[in-house]
Amino acid sequence: MTEKITGAEAMMRSLENEGVDVLFGYPGGSIMPTYDALYNHKKTLNHILVRHEQGAVHAAQGYARVSGKVGCAIVTSGPGATNTITGIADAMADSTPIVVICGQVGVAVLGTDAFQEVDVVGITSPASKWSYQIRRAEDIAWAVSRAFYIAKSGRPGPVVLDFAKNAQTGLVDYQPEHINFIRSYEPTPQLNTEKIKLAAKLINDSVKPFALLGQGVELGNAHMEVRELLEKAQIPFGSTILGLSDLPYDHPLNMGMLGMHGNLGPNVMTNQCDVLLAIGMRFDDRVTGNLKTYAKQAKIIHFDIDPSEFNKNVKIDVDILGDCKDSIPAVSALVEPAKHKSWIEGFKPYAEKEYNKVIDKAIHPQDGPLLMGEVVSKISEATNNEAILVTDVGQNQMFGCRYFKYTKPHSVVTSGGIGTMGFGLPAAIGATFGAPERTVCLFCGDGGLQMTIQELGTIMEQQSPVKIILLNNNFLGNVRQWQAMFFKRHYSFTPMLNPDYELIAKAYGIPSQTVIERKDLDSAIKNMLTTEGPFLLQCAIMEEDNVLPMTPPGANIDEMLLEI
Repeated sequence: MTEKITGAEAMMRSLENEGVDVLFGYPGGSIMPTYDALYNHKKTLNHILVRHEQGAVHAAQGYARVSGKVGCAIVTSGPGATNTITGIADAMADSTPIVVICGQVGVAVLGTDAFQEVDVVGITSPASKWSYQIRRAEDIAWAVSRAFYIAKSGRPGPVVLDFAKNAQTGLVDYQPEHINFIRSYEPTPQLNTEKIKLAAKLINDSVKPFALLGQGVELGNAHMEVRELLEKAQIPFGSTILGLSDLPYDHPLNMGMLGMHGNLGPNVMTNQCDVLLAIGMRFDDRVTGNLKTYAKQAKIIHFDIDPSEFNKNVKIDVDILGDCKDSIPAVSALVEPAKHKSWIEGFKPYAEKEYNKVIDKAIHPQDGPLLMGEVVSKISEATNNEAILVTDVGQNQMFGCRYFKYTKPHSVVTSGGIGTMGFGLPAAIGATFGAPERTVCLFCGDGGLQMTIQELGTIMEQQSPVKIILLNNNFLGNVRQWQAMFFKRHYSFTPMLNPDYELIAKAYGIPSQTVIERKDLDSAIKNMLTTEGPFLLQCAIMEEDNVLPMTPPGANIDEMLLEI
């Protein structure tokens, strides 16, 4: 015999049925019945009260990215729902599996401009995998199970449930559901054996193969499979920002980061290879530069689970549709062992040139103000290169991704696709709940930190052990760099008048320290990492510290500037 319960209680049980253990949220009028039900589920559903709904979604993203689970956020209607849009769009661009539950006014007053009524489904549909309005308590178990299945299957992404108030208060004979099939939705396509053979032949015939690794490797948990293929065929590789921790930084075939602020070698050699393997990446414009000259000499094999990515930006020769956990081993089985020694050696002169002209100066400065690169490098070393990197967006992001090192998978949490300033702080909070056994290092600028600085309140309440490294140059640094390079140094509204961040940290009960001189940096880093719980380390950075190398906008990817 089934039990008759409220829709709000059914929602709680449905979330538990999906294995949810952490919720990031903010209550309000139209979601209040659900929060009342949550009161009796506090032991199984750990609710983290954020200070802004945008923070709830970014925290859910951070949780999902490091845990491999679906992140979950819960908010009220109206402004509560609209405040989640940036995070939902961010999750869609970066293929992050989250479910966002928004309260909604009752069905009886929908369309009447009721208090805090907005068309959540209409607003979120273009920025999500699926957006659905739950109008009846009877539909809750089905909708929740379907939402989590869609969010985590195939190419992951955000799902939105618009939860009408009458559905929350109505009674239902609850029975849990488990959905693992949806008609016309094929999240894991069958492999095409002929294309697998063709890809293997291209690799076997290649003299100068090169691989580009993206976040699809992380999302598919295909780290070992990709490694086996690359090692068997001795294929050097570069990584997108979101794919940086696919394989360890010191793997002998790892040539570094791709793209506008990536490493010189992989960018140059992209336009010299004869076969290019793109694995779980989407040929973003920041990776390709000028499409008219991008890898025109190469046969391109694209591995992806989303067919819409094939030939979207770059014309490819072989499309391998499927989960790379399956497709990579299928190709690897047909690939012959190879060496490619001279081709691999060809990357070294570019690495040496970049090290001498850029890297050595960035991480081993002899005098002058602190530089972002040296701070990032020293903190990475102090964590034995085992920490999780979380960044905000801007120069802190580029320096963080360039100079932090990775030895474990699922170690990079950053906003790649839409570049959301303010992402870092709440995402780092989520990461501490998704991987509580690991050190979480957040690098942020003075601009991005202030966009979601209220989440320091969440850190205070939860004692979330985020190690916040504020790279403070009193500028919107990335925009300032572009103004210096392309707008005649017209620093139009990029200088920042900043507050006393140590006083702010003190108000939230967060230990802090400011480093101005280089001689104090090592001891400050040790103090931060040995302090239990959260910590704010503010570093006074040279105001005109620039991220190099750089491919200017519209330039060929191999036309990188090593100095300005």
